[in-house]
Amino acid sequence: MTRDRYPTQTVLRDERRVMIQPFRSEDADELHAFFLRLPPDWRRFAWDRIESRGLIESWADNIDYDKALPLLAFDGPRVVADASLHRREFGPLRLSGRIKWLIDPDFRGVGLGAMLINLLMDEARAMGLRHLTCMLISDLEQDAIDILAPLGFKEYRIPGYGVDPDGGTHDMSKLVFSFQ
Repeated sequence: MTRDRYPTQTVLRDERRVMIQPFRSEDADELHAFFLRLPPDWRRFAWDRIESRGLIESWADNIDYDKALPLLAFDGPRVVADASLHRREFGPLRLSGRIKWLIDPDFRGVGLGAMLINLLMDEARAMGLRHLTCMLISDLEQDAIDILAPLGFKEYRIPGYGVDPDGGTHDMSKLVFSFQ
C-alpha cells in the first residue's frame, strides 16, 4: 500500500469533500453503522453478512493490508463508502485482485465510486498485480457496470449464475481489467 497517500481528501462533483483512508480497527463502530444505514435490499445482496457486528469486529482484529486493502470514505465522522481490493499470496491467482464496494445512497452519482475504483487500481498497479476482477449482479448493479466499463473493464455475463436470498436466479457479470 502506498501509505504516504493516505489519508487524502477529495472533492466530489457536487462540491462535497470526503476523506479517504484505509480501514483501521478504531473505525469498526462507524463502519458497522454505515452498513446498517444502507437500504435493506442492498444489505441482503452483499457478499458478506455486513449487518453482523461480529464480522466487522473480526475484520478490525485481523487487518492485513497485504491480503485486503479496505478504503473508507468519510464525510466528517461518518463512513459514506467502503471499497476494497483483495488478493491472494500464493497460487495461480496471486497476480489478480478482486474489488468490491458499497456507497451511501446520498453519495451515489457524484463520482465517489469511480474515484475509489481508480485509487484501488493505482494500489493494484503498485502491488504488481496483472488483473483486477469484480463480480456483480447484472440486473441489479448495472450502475456499477457502467462505472467500470469506461475504466477499461471487460464484461463477461454469465446467465443464471447467481442466486438471491429468496432463491431467484440472476445473471452475474464478471468484469476483468488487465494492466498489460
